[in-house]
Amino acid sequence: MIKKLPKRGLPPMHPGELLREEILPALGRPKTEIARLLGVSRQTLYDLIEEKQPVTPVMALRLGKLCGNGPDLWLNLQKRYDLQRAEQKLGRQIRAIPTLKVA
Repeated sequence: MIKKLPKRGLPPMHPGELLREEILPALGRPKTEIARLLGVSRQTLYDLIEEKQPVTPVMALRLGKLCGNGPDLWLNLQKRYDLQRAEQKLGRQIRAIPTLKVA
């Protein structure tokens, strides 16, 4: 039996989408300044908000500190996004794997 992810909070989305659509506009600061405050290059920030790169644990720590919401939000968003994409890509193969029970 495949367990579905619980539907709580936000739907699975790339963390860069949340950053691009909600967080950065709310902060009201130029992306160059945000990159500087995060201690990353502008290209790194742009790759994230364009969903070209995942949120790594290091980036989650940086974003969590900057936004005041801690790294868990950012890592959980990335995890849910990655799991959804993997399930879409490999769903049939995963469903074909039997679930074994402990004797």
